[in-house]
Amino acid sequence: MTSLNSTLCFCSSRQNYADCCEPLHLSVKQADSPEQLMRSRFSAYVIKNAEYVYQTYAKEKQAENPVKEINDFANSCRFINLDVIGSNHDDNTGNVEFKAQYFYQNLFCELHEKSQFIKEDSKWRYLDGTIYPVEDIKVGRNDDCPCGSNKKYKKCHSV
Repeated sequence: MTSLNSTLCFCSSRQNYADCCEPLHLSVKQADSPEQLMRSRFSAYVIKNAEYVYQTYAKEKQAENPVKEINDFANSCRFINLDVIGSNHDDNTGNVEFKAQYFYQNLFCELHEKSQFIKEDSKWRYLDGTIYPVEDIKVGRNDDCPCGSNKKYKKCHSV
């Protein structure tokens, strides 16, 4: 298996995974901000780390987001890009607006959300979010890949 240590982080930070989200995934450090937590959650979906996603939910939201459902969702999608639009926070609450692009079967999907975060036990946790409607795009095998690679979908992200 290829090491992820020298791989650019999946959260689009332009840092190496080993210096960015991996220390959070390994519980070596905690997120310093809601944006950092949100980025690490996106990366966790990419690498199918459902337990991390679950643990970073606010306690009041964990029961309605079981690990199996998180894992099933992560395994059904191929996450390809994260774009952070903006973020802000004070000592105990914060929000992050972002767009996450992914493929689900032959659909190119975009989740546009303004997420709410809270601090619990001195740790940032995802509470909930407002999702903005975005229409999914059906992608044919010979269509240009919507990820922007200038390749045909069948040679890029087709499963």
